[in-house]
Amino acid sequence: MEEKKIGKMEQIARQWLANRGVTIEHIAELVYYLQSKYHPDLQMDECIHNVNRVIAKREVQNALFTGIQLDILAEKGLLEEPLQSFIAKDEGLYGVDEILALSIVNVYGSIGFTNYGYIDKQKPGILKQLNDKSSGYCHTFLDDIVGAIAAAASSRLAHRAAHVE
Repeated sequence: MEEKKIGKMEQIARQWLANRGVTIEHIAELVYYLQSKYHPDLQMDECIHNVNRVIAKREVQNALFTGIQLDILAEKGLLEEPLQSFIAKDEGLYGVDEILALSIVNVYGSIGFTNYGYIDKQKPGILKQLNDKSSGYCHTFLDDIVGAIAAAASSRLAHRAAHVE
């Protein structure tokens, strides 16, 4: 990981991701997927750096905590109906999971919306695993949060590259 002191909330956010089977490298692979055709010399360490910068943002951490907690409660059947069914089944018309994800994407501007929409439809890498309903886990919010972090990191990377050029 980068040489910088990370705060307590960021440490907790990273741990919550890890507990749900998501690594920084998984998210960085999504960033690479989104940006490599636009940046032919893109290296994975640059993707990791941008993911780390996104996760350092408190509003991203707050969305992550909220979404993961709702997924866990749904796994345990601890939500009231009809919310329990909406989240447990990842009901297509529910949409609050995408809205929470968009709060992350919005941190880095409008390019993040297109990145998020694209990756949400494609579901490469870890997103495919998180969407596997046969796993016994509920990742209704987490798949969108991970996609949003990747989209935001991609946006951050694109903005920085534009300033360099």
